[in-house]
Amino acid sequence: MMGQFVFRNLFHRPIRTLIGVLAIAVEVALVVLIVGLTSGMLQETAKRIEGIGADVMVQAPSAQMFLVMSGSPMPIKIADRLQEQKYVQAVAPAFLQFNTSGGVETIWGIDPVSFRDVSNGFAFHQGHDLEGADDLLIDDWAAKAKKLKLGDTYNLLNHDWHVVGIIEHGKGGRLFVPIHTLQDLVGARDKATIFLVKCTRPEHTTDVIGEIKQLLPNYPVRPIKEFLTLMTSTNIPALETFIHSMIALAVSVGLLVIFLTMYTTVLERTRDIGVLKSLGASKLLIVRALLTETALLCLLGIVAGVGLSYLVRAGFTAAFPTLPILITSGWIVRAGSIALLGAMVGASYPAWLASRKDAVHALSYD
Repeated sequence: MMGQFVFRNLFHRPIRTLIGVLAIAVEVALVVLIVGLTSGMLQETAKRIEGIGADVMVQAPSAQMFLVMSGSPMPIKIADRLQEQKYVQAVAPAFLQFNTSGGVETIWGIDPVSFRDVSNGFAFHQGHDLEGADDLLIDDWAAKAKKLKLGDTYNLLNHDWHVVGIIEHGKGGRLFVPIHTLQDLVGARDKATIFLVKCTRPEHTTDVIGEIKQLLPNYPVRPIKEFLTLMTSTNIPALETFIHSMIALAVSVGLLVIFLTMYTTVLERTRDIGVLKSLGASKLLIVRALLTETALLCLLGIVAGVGLSYLVRAGFTAAFPTLPILITSGWIVRAGSIALLGAMVGASYPAWLASRKDAVHALSYD
């Protein structure tokens, strides 16, 4: 009997039910996609740094964990000092420039010789390594997203670059240019954002880190293998606050829609509630019926939200191949739990209001 009452109530107004389901679906999808986008970008960046093959990374004293936010270039001559340290095989300076004109991208200025010594070189799909001052290497994902081919001209920082090579993705950046040209363009001659250090053997990493810390006591020196674990929202300034704010906004939308849906349900079902109470239904039974209806509505919304998340990710991936969105089962469960909790809170007052109705007044309600 209770099940029939709940299902009949749920589908008595299909459009209203559909709106409630969509509200929950959008709430769940927003949480999953916002977290998935930030986590995906951070992890994908960390994996590309790890894919270079270096053992140690050196940054400036005031540099941020997120490399493109680092506005603290260092003297490039530090590379010579690092090269002199025991167990250091090669050092590659890199100058990173964040570009927002025509898209959001990070340009890597590198010295092809030292970068090759550290990373063992790029895997080329087409073309060759950097040779001229205006040469540009682009990875296969970025080339697909930007529809660039070998020999094309690409304008970055109001400068025309010539695509001389399309490389396999996964080694640091997506766009590589000669470091000296990039330094001159942004007025940072003889500066570097990071130094990538290759040890003679991986087991010497700890010794090399100790030597570099003595040489550069205030500089962050990290093993590349730990970089992936450090690239989380808690280590990026204000990013965690942004995520929590977006989650709170999504939950607020879902809560208000559920509140309105259940409140109007109670008003429309006043006579039905009166009949139930005249037949001896307790306050607990009325509350349980409405909360069960809310839970079922929320479960439908959660399923729809998970499907919407994967659909939106597929659309973004097709349109923007370089945009990583990481959807995890852990955050699907969290998003569903958050939506369910918010829905229960939103339905609590209408359920309490329904349980308080007097049977006589409810039966005479028009």
